[in-house]
Amino acid sequence: MNLLLLFFLLLKATMTSFSGLSSLPILHADLVEHHGVLTERQLAAAVAAGRTAPGPHGLYVVSVGYFVAGLPGAIVGCLAVMAPAFLLIPMLKYLGERAERPAVKSAIQCVTLAAAGLIVTAMMPLAKDSLTGPWPVAIAVGSFLVLVFARIETIWVIVGSAAAGLAGAIAGLR
Repeated sequence: MNLLLLFFLLLKATMTSFSGLSSLPILHADLVEHHGVLTERQLAAAVAAGRTAPGPHGLYVVSVGYFVAGLPGAIVGCLAVMAPAFLLIPMLKYLGERAERPAVKSAIQCVTLAAAGLIVTAMMPLAKDSLTGPWPVAIAVGSFLVLVFARIETIWVIVGSAAAGLAGAIAGLR
């Protein structure tokens, strides 16, 4: 894939997102469905790699760039992740106190809710690819319940899920 096209597709995804995974539906539509340069499994691996690394939640875009075009793609992904921040500074200067208006606040809340819906929609194909049997489903459900009802740091849930997955693989559970 042309690196300039990849940059603009990644930039479109990062510019239209308000939080980490809200760009996922756009990336899925553009790179998996439309252009076919990325598989569901690669996208899931990019999300996993980006979410486990420290830093901004949208860093998985760099991994997506790497899966599409290697090291040059990762550099393009990094530039696409950084560009909105550099464009936001002049925009904030322009908006100034206008951002405190009720209409602007309502618009931001609506876009945030729409992004949450898009995240759920984009996660369904990834879940189908990842949850391949009763053991992975049990790990996912257990992790979800622990995160919702217990006061445990996320890192420990990730470590526990990884250990359960490893134990299941060793025991031959699927």
